[in-house]
Amino acid sequence: MKIRQILATAVAAAVTTPALLLSVTPAFADDKPTAQTQKKQSVAELEKAAAAAQAAYDDALAAENAAKAFLESLDENSPLALAAKAAEEAAAEAAAAKTAADQAVVDAKVAVEALPDTATDEDKAAAAAAVTEAEAAAVAADEAKTAADAKAVEADTACDDERVAAARAIGEAQKVTKQALADKNAADAALAKAKEEEAEGGEDGEGGGEDDTCVPEPKLTTVVTGLPSTVVAGTKVNFKLRVTNGTDKTLDEVFPFVYAHATDRSGRNDLDHLVHLQWSSASSSTWKNVDNENYIEKISPLKAGAHADIKLRLTVDAKAPAGNGVTFVAGDYWNGDGTCGGSPDLEGYEFMIAAAGSNPGKVPDAKPSSKPKPSGLKPQSGASASPVSGSLAATGSSSATSQLALASGAALAIGAGAVFVVRRRKAGSHS
Repeated sequence: MKIRQILATAVAAAVTTPALLLSVTPAFADDKPTAQTQKKQSVAELEKAAAAAQAAYDDALAAENAAKAFLESLDENSPLALAAKAAEEAAAEAAAAKTAADQAVVDAKVAVEALPDTATDEDKAAAAAAVTEAEAAAVAADEAKTAADAKAVEADTACDDERVAAARAIGEAQKVTKQALADKNAADAALAKAKEEEAEGGEDGEGGGEDDTCVPEPKLTTVVTGLPSTVVAGTKVNFKLRVTNGTDKTLDEVFPFVYAHATDRSGRNDLDHLVHLQWSSASSSTWKNVDNENYIEKISPLKAGAHADIKLRLTVDAKAPAGNGVTFVAGDYWNGDGTCGGSPDLEGYEFMIAAAGSNPGKVPDAKPSSKPKPSGLKPQSGASASPVSGSLAATGSSSATSQLALASGAALAIGAGAVFVVRRRKAGSHS
């Protein structure tokens, strides 16, 4: 199967059924897929995926509009707003009553002071009773005002909380809409690409030209060492990637693939924009950004039994929340005779993201999700794998990158988040 067709299938799977990516590699597929796999790879299935993505986007947009409409409905005539207004009016009336009661106490005391010397005992008793009565009324008015004020505050808070919750609901709905739109665009692009491949002759290779089918090569291995299992936001960590050619032939051009994916603790919010990868050759102190297809510049050539070490640096922005991360690695190759292939699976090294300022102490290195497969091949001399005699190529993309870069890079960019979340939930770790 041609890689560009595999890409379309992987993208559709990422959009519609994330769990499928646990068993489908992004750049390679079985040469003899089952009938079910063939059905998933058909244009008809991709059309269903695109229709489902469109429906999901329409639903998300409708939910967002409904959330906005609800916020707009919370005007001065909403139930909670009317309740708050009534409570404020009651508080104002209670305040006025207390003021009047306090004045009544003052007036009663003035009346006592104003009694003439000729006042009878009955007059004096009546004046004193008036003071006592006024003071009791003032105490009651004060208690009523306190209660009315508390109700007014409670009603105002409920009204404000409702508006805040409505505003937050809009924000969450907008996130869902944004993701749904991205999924819809990805599904549309996958469908368009599949139709394009179908028009060009599909996997039958109509139209002549050399066979551009790439094959899995388990003896091309990629192993990460030194990546901490916990990375604190706001810090940089250095680690190493070793690419080993365990085959019995020289690989003319090898393209190391590195991709860092992260989410918050819920697994639903993507943090990829807050994690950054850079690379450098073992002999250089200059750091370069991993390209937008998640490839490092090619190793050319990589001899049989040899390996190349590449320095990597992972930076997590200080504003990143606590969450989960994974660094995926793989390797692709392209030979001058047109043959190509690469690692059959992505190797994932999981790590935790600790909030900025955290002190996790000494932590072990991140471990691969599955043990790297040994090459099972020794150099003809019988010695262990020797360092590569070639070097990382000068800046500039090779025409050989084309289909492999497009397939594994783009498919992973769309589907890695789903792979990570589904796998982590199945494992039940770091919940």
